[in-house]
Amino acid sequence: MIQIQSFVFSPFAENTYVLYDETNEAVIIDPGCLMQSEKETLARFIEQKGLKVTMLLQTHAHLDHVFGSAYVKRKYGVKMYMHKNELPILASVESRCNLWGIRGYEPVEADVFLDEGDVVKFGHSILEILFVPGHAPGHLAFVNHDQRFIIGGDVLFKGSVGRTDFPLCDPAALQRSIKTKFMTLEDDYQVFAGHMDPTTIGRERRTNPFLN
Repeated sequence: MIQIQSFVFSPFAENTYVLYDETNEAVIIDPGCLMQSEKETLARFIEQKGLKVTMLLQTHAHLDHVFGSAYVKRKYGVKMYMHKNELPILASVESRCNLWGIRGYEPVEADVFLDEGDVVKFGHSILEILFVPGHAPGHLAFVNHDQRFIIGGDVLFKGSVGRTDFPLCDPAALQRSIKTKFMTLEDDYQVFAGHMDPTTIGRERRTNPFLN
């Protein structure tokens, strides 16, 4: 059974996730740890639980989701997985950090590209890949149907949806991704987003004012 541990990191209040199962194999999704203390918090949890990190997964490559990616790759000797359409976003992170005066970011390169229909495996667990562009051109989501949850990044939030005022965003594509991928899941699926608290598909279907 997959356990989900979340951490809120950086001034952007980004949700970083560690998923692990009874084998103690684990994946890290969207490491937003910018400060050294945040990196130590993440590492301490992994050490205390005796976890073996097997891969680094990115829903997308906006700066707040990759602040700690180079650290995770180096610390645990793992590869970084994302969609190839995120390469321009990833390449722009350092310049955006410099523009906004954000210190501490270490540039990182992707190693493996994922797409719709792929699966990633760790321990006894499987995550299915959904391609959900809009907020970012290569945005991915990670679904586990046995436990009925989705790690959704910045697509669908509790009472909101992802921003579309950044470069390479597409508002129409975001609505399509939500309608054709998220809203096809049943109401009890939990949504673990890139910001804010978890929610459910049913709650957002009934109450989210941003859904067409």
